Amino acid sequence: MTNDKTYKMINEPVEKLINHLAIPTIMSMLITSIYNMADTFFVAKINTSATAAVGVVFAIMALIQAIGFFCGHGSGNFISRMLGANKHEEAKKMAVTGFILAFCFGSILMLIGLIFLKPLAIILGSTSTMLPYSMDYLKWILIGAPFMCASLVMNNQLRFQGNAFFAMIGITTGGILNIILDPIFIFVFELGIAGAAIATIISQGISFIILLIGIFKSDSLNYQLSAISINKYYLSQMVRGGFPSLCRQGISGISTAILNICAGPFGDSAIAGVSIVTRLMQFFYSVVIGFGQGFQPVCGFNYGAKKYKRVKDGFVYAIKVGTIFCIFVALIALIFAPQIISFVQGNEPEVIKVGTATLRFQALVFPLMAFVTMTNMMLQVAGKALQASILASSRQGLFLIPSVVILPLLLGIVGIEMAQMVADIISFAIAIPFAKSFLKEIAVD
Repeated sequence: MTNDKTYKMINEPVEKLINHLAIPTIMSMLITSIYNMADTFFVAKINTSATAAVGVVFAIMALIQAIGFFCGHGSGNFISRMLGANKHEEAKKMAVTGFILAFCFGSILMLIGLIFLKPLAIILGSTSTMLPYSMDYLKWILIGAPFMCASLVMNNQLRFQGNAFFAMIGITTGGILNIILDPIFIFVFELGIAGAAIATIISQGISFIILLIGIFKSDSLNYQLSAISINKYYLSQMVRGGFPSLCRQGISGISTAILNICAGPFGDSAIAGVSIVTRLMQFFYSVVIGFGQGFQPVCGFNYGAKKYKRVKDGFVYAIKVGTIFCIFVALIALIFAPQIISFVQGNEPEVIKVGTATLRFQALVFPLMAFVTMTNMMLQVAGKALQASILASSRQGLFLIPSVVILPLLLGIVGIEMAQMVADIISFAIAIPFAKSFLKEIAVD
C-alpha cells in the first residue's frame, strides 16, 4: 500500500472516490447474489420442492457469509483505519490473521455439517418431500465452505485497501462460470440439484485462486504466515469491526430457517414463493450494499485521518444515490411482480401468488434501505460495534424473527408475506437516532 493511495483517499473529492470504488464492488455484490439466483433459476426447472430446498439451504449460505464477512469486514475495517493513520505493520498482521481464521472457521463448519447432515437439513426447515433435495444440495455447499469463507475475506480486504477492481475480477469470474456450469451439471450430466451445488463450489474454488493471485499481484498487503497475530488485541479489533456483519448474516441464517419452518404448514409452494423473493430482493439490495462498500474505505481512511467532514459528506452522498436506486427498483417490483416471479419459477400458480404478494410488500419499504445500510456501514467502519451490531441484526433478525412467528398466527399466509416489510420499517426507525448521534459526535464547526 503506497502513500500515494493514502493521500488520494483522504484528499480527492469523496463523490469521485465513492463512485470509483463502488462500480467494482457493486459488480462483486451482484455476482455474489447471482450465485444463489442462478441456482434458484435452474433448480426451479426441476420442481417446486427442489426450489424450496435451495431456499432452506440458504440459511447455511448465510452462515458461511457471516463467517467470511466477520473476518473480512473485521480485518478490512481495521486495515483501512491503520492505513489512513500510516500504521502499515499493524495492517499487514491483521490481513493474514483474518484470512487464516476464516479458512479455519469454514473448515470447522464443513466437518460439523457433514457429520450431522440429515438433522441439520431438518432443523433448517426441510419438509419430508423436500429433504432428499436439501441433503443433496447441502452436502456439496458444506464441502466448499472453507474456500467460500476465505474468498469473502480476500474480496473485502482488497476493496478496503482501495483495490476493488481485483476483487471484482475474482468474484465476477466465479459468478459467470457458475451460470455456465449450472445447466451443464443439472441437465447435461443429469445430477439434478446436486449438480447446482457442485457448479457453485467449482466456481467458488476458481474465484478463490484468482483472488489469492490478486492479493499478491496488486499493491495490497501480502499474506506472510510469520505475521499471523492471533492475540487479544487483533481479535478484539476484528470483533469490533466484524461483529456487526456476523450479526447481520448469522441472524439472517437463523431467521431464514425460522421463516421456512413457519411457512412449512402452508406447503412447499409458500416456502418456494418466499425464498424466490428473498433472492430477488437480495439481488437488488446487493447494489445498495455494493455502493455502501464503495463508501466504506473512504469513510475508514478519513475517519482514521480525523477528516470528519469528508466522512459526513460521503455518508450523505451515498444515501442520496442509494435511495434514488431503491425507488426505481420498488416501482418496477410493484408494477411487474407477477411477471418477475413467473419468469423465475414458471407456471406454478400458488408460488406466483405468494411470491407476488411478498415482493410487493417488500417493495413498498425498499426505498428506506439506503439510509439503514449506509448508517450501519458508517458505524461499523468507525468501530461503533454495539450500535452497528444492533442495526445490522435488526431487519433480518431482531425484528424479522418475531414478525414471522407472530404475524402468521394473526394473519395466516399474509403474515408470512408481510413479515420482512414490518421488520424493515422498525429498522429504519432505529437507524435515525443512531445516525444523528454519530454525526453529532463528529460534527465539525
